[in-house]
Amino acid sequence: MRPAMTVAALLSAALVAAPAAAETVAVTAAHLLDVTTGRTIDSPVIVVTDGHVVAAGAGVAVPAGARRIDLPGMTLLPGLIDVHVHLTSDAEIRGYRHYAYTDSFWTVVGVANAKTTLEAGFTTVRNVGSNHFDDVALRQAVDAGLVPGPRIVTAAYAIGATGGHCDNASLPPSYDRKDASIVDSPEEGRAKVRWLHKYGAQVIKICATGGVFSTGDAVGAQQLTFDEMKAIADEAHMLGLKVAAHAHGDDGIRTAILAGVDTIEHASLASDATIALAKAHGSFFDMDIYNDDYILSTGTANGTSQESLDKERLVGLKQRQTFSRAVKAGVKMAFATDAGVYPHGTNARQFATMVKWGMTPLQAIQAATVGASAALSRPDLGGLAVGQWGDMIAVAGDPLADVTLLQSVPVVIKGGVVVKDGRGK
Repeated sequence: MRPAMTVAALLSAALVAAPAAAETVAVTAAHLLDVTTGRTIDSPVIVVTDGHVVAAGAGVAVPAGARRIDLPGMTLLPGLIDVHVHLTSDAEIRGYRHYAYTDSFWTVVGVANAKTTLEAGFTTVRNVGSNHFDDVALRQAVDAGLVPGPRIVTAAYAIGATGGHCDNASLPPSYDRKDASIVDSPEEGRAKVRWLHKYGAQVIKICATGGVFSTGDAVGAQQLTFDEMKAIADEAHMLGLKVAAHAHGDDGIRTAILAGVDTIEHASLASDATIALAKAHGSFFDMDIYNDDYILSTGTANGTSQESLDKERLVGLKQRQTFSRAVKAGVKMAFATDAGVYPHGTNARQFATMVKWGMTPLQAIQAATVGASAALSRPDLGGLAVGQWGDMIAVAGDPLADVTLLQSVPVVIKGGVVVKDGRGK
């Protein structure tokens, strides 16, 4: 009987199977969408060496000896970025159904969802909330080449207040425990940031207000004080980390902006004054405006409580209206879906919803490329310029004319390696 491979052997095999460090790949296509300008470049060549772009544009020569990836008739775009996902969550397992599964089950769920997300054309995601450092484990496995998946920016646990959206209020007092992410003072907030950073958090997520899928709280009510948010933001920034705030209600959104939080997740009930404040501070709104359709259409079938459905009905339409006002006001936007609340791999359905509620197709695509790159402070992502990662997708048609093309991406390339080629299928 063949002995099982050790982790070290698996890592070694993964490295051997990966392309040689100095391999050069040349990708050709009919067109390239320059997401910065909206200009279409005909007959582009993208040259990738060691995973990074070394030349790009029309008239670029294919280097001698380069491995070619020819995509005739197709349009290239940079790999897409979703800044708000939960890879270790399953939309079909909500509410009390969650307790039927052992803790480590969710890491395995993340492995499946990472592959699905990558094959949907999302080559980078920010995972904003995961228990037991599951997302850190997933990132390490993807980076080691053990499992397929996008580049993952990890938050690990989301920080919240006792009884708030990031706390567990669904069990009776006899099962009471303080979740690992809970703080009740500025000092505890600072310590929690240091702890999360120590064990692999690359961004800090806070729960500034109540939420749709938490029990017993008002969806818009503020749950962390200004001093708590500021202490968390200051500590994170000192460590070089960005801060994302789950915030539906106007008071919580405004407080988070004033406390120095970098991105506002959901931003459902922001007033015009708070929208103006976000623009003045350069804050990003990351608004998941598609998933309302899924949540309301499935009702309680996935285990979602009636309380949560009632909250979604309260904020869903208002969030879309806020999105329209924020776009019109010029607030910075990053593409964010809350995948995990609805099925992974269908992230791109949101593009059409963004266009319906006020964006041009180019603006929606920019939110998932250059906008998301800026929100993450990752200049190595979001484009196909020299020095950036060779992450790209290809579609058969013009996504500026039909943004729904992005819902079914035939070709996905990550770091110059084809991870999906569904042409003719």
